[in-house]
Amino acid sequence: MSDYFPPPPPEQPQPEHPAPVGASPPSPWAAPAAPPGKQRTGLIVTLAVGGGLVVAGAMVALVHALMDSVSDSIALPPERSDAPYSEPYDEEPYAEEPVEPDAAGPPAEKDVTVTKCTRDSLIGWPHADLRIVNRSGSPAAYIVSITFVDADGTVVSDGVATTEEVAPGASVEVRAQGSGEVAAGTECRIAEVDRHAL
Repeated sequence: MSDYFPPPPPEQPQPEHPAPVGASPPSPWAAPAAPPGKQRTGLIVTLAVGGGLVVAGAMVALVHALMDSVSDSIALPPERSDAPYSEPYDEEPYAEEPVEPDAAGPPAEKDVTVTKCTRDSLIGWPHADLRIVNRSGSPAAYIVSITFVDADGTVVSDGVATTEEVAPGASVEVRAQGSGEVAAGTECRIAEVDRHAL
């Protein structure tokens, strides 16, 4: 074994850091200054993310608790049963009272008269001119349906005439226009009369 040891490496020069203004110069016997610390960015990011997760978890728990309390306070209707209703109703079923014919006046069909039934000479479409006399005791509006029938009795077209308010005893003249070409000799027939008291 050799007693020869290599000499220690020469001392490396240390970079000089200027002392802050107003500070005493460093002592030659003092330990060298610690290198500047690394930035702690990773720690800050980790703490920020962790804090955000804690806050989000607290919000979810709060919303869940609020939803439970709201659902408890809302009165839900009872579940519907499929069983048939066994108890009879206390009320009698609604029965419409019959209308006296004299109270409403004569039948509405008696209020309408066909004064002219013809077809247009250019296009052959039929129309019926009507005279409506309100024979009821109150103002009324009318809807009159007309059918146009050929010589064989087949309905070939139809039309509608309407009125606004007609005073009791007053009369109006209206026209029910058919659609489509019809043969000469087509007749006009009153199909339905609706009289609506106003």
